[in-house]
Amino acid sequence: MRKALRWLLAFAVLIGTLSTAGAATAAQPAATGTKAATDIKDRLLAIPGMSLIEEKPYPGYRFFVLNYTQPVDHRHPSKGTFQQRITVLHKGVDRPTVFYTGGYNVSTTPSRREPTQIVDGNQVSMEYRFFTPSRPNPADWSKLDIWQAASDQHRIFRALKSVYPKRWISTGGSKGGMTATYYERFYPRDMDGVVAYVAPNDVVDDEDSAYDRFFTRVGTKECRDRLNAVQREALVRREPLEKKYAAYAAENGFTFTTIGSLDRAYEAVVLDYVWGFWQYSLLSDCATIPADAKHATDQAIWDSVDTISGFSFYTDQGLEPYTPYYYQAGTQLGAPTIHFPYIEKKYVRYGYQAPRNFVPRSIPMRFQPGAMRDVDSWVRHHAHHMLFVYGQNDPWGAERFRVGKGAKDAYVFTAPGLNHGANVAGLVPDQKALATQRILDWAGVADETPVAEPLARFDRKLDVRDVEREPALRP
Repeated sequence: MRKALRWLLAFAVLIGTLSTAGAATAAQPAATGTKAATDIKDRLLAIPGMSLIEEKPYPGYRFFVLNYTQPVDHRHPSKGTFQQRITVLHKGVDRPTVFYTGGYNVSTTPSRREPTQIVDGNQVSMEYRFFTPSRPNPADWSKLDIWQAASDQHRIFRALKSVYPKRWISTGGSKGGMTATYYERFYPRDMDGVVAYVAPNDVVDDEDSAYDRFFTRVGTKECRDRLNAVQREALVRREPLEKKYAAYAAENGFTFTTIGSLDRAYEAVVLDYVWGFWQYSLLSDCATIPADAKHATDQAIWDSVDTISGFSFYTDQGLEPYTPYYYQAGTQLGAPTIHFPYIEKKYVRYGYQAPRNFVPRSIPMRFQPGAMRDVDSWVRHHAHHMLFVYGQNDPWGAERFRVGKGAKDAYVFTAPGLNHGANVAGLVPDQKALATQRILDWAGVADETPVAEPLARFDRKLDVRDVEREPALRP
């Protein structure tokens, strides 16, 4: 009887997946009854639309890099497909599963996110649509939006739920935390819990005063003064340092067609400097910043800015991999704008540039102001089994998600002194215990431990706790 019920459940999920995908999976062979083998690789590859790129060994796990056939447009699945890359870190079909995305490319190296370690579970990781190689060809950029991406996750979940029938929790950091939140907004019945790390929430795109206030009080005055002085000095010395930049670009074959000029790129890198420091560094790292910028050498100013902001980023070659992010920032997500009162106006020619300047002009863009307002309102009034974790010194947390009276079993916590790498482990003890307990409860494994602590031991290779560093101003 139990076998019959399991077969019926798997058949129902298969039918649902096929009806959603339409032509996306029409050419894929279905699994036969007797061939639903016990080997996990066979079970994964029996899913219509799933194909193997490679399997990598890791002690105690099976790790697969896979392609999954997705519709370009989930509203019209017959109008073309693309291959979306995912990975599966397999622990056991009797364990809960964590659904992770960073919001960008997926790593093909075995790794385990914090909730995965806490629940000792499986982990499915998704590459965000339009990040290569998970990009339709030709690319219809109008199909890159938060609903289409959430629908990618929904289809992957439905395809894998029959293989991993225990509870599921979605998670992600930064843009991945935003992605997990949007997924919950559009498909609130899929996941049993959501853990969103350092997720920005730019509700009104042209109102960014929260960031200006943040930069007047973050860290210490001594540290802020050091950073501000280096940033200002880099603009004061624009002429000699731009000559150095031109030589650097020529040596490496860098060009500036998308942003428009080397001068624009130079200022963009310099204006990212203070933000980039607080996003990725700790207060203790202030000791690495030149203490007397005015008398520092050109090389010292260059090295400090390059280390934190990265002079390669606003080149065509640096921007190209992140075109999907800047497209989304300029159409739905929004982007911050901050001011520089400690720098004379004559030194700032462009200010923070809009995402439109970082996307090739051949790609049309139009901003949709209602997208973030909708998500923000939904979280405030309907969040259920959701945990948001922010870092005290992370600029992206200046505009964050909040939960209101309509939310149930939902929390917003801040890790003291931490940056864009804030996590549950960095919370104060009471909040850390509560957050860990809720994750265990949502995953259905709270009875496996008498105390609120991770079920799996820390693994130095799998459990990378460093901040996911990206060059330039980007979540």
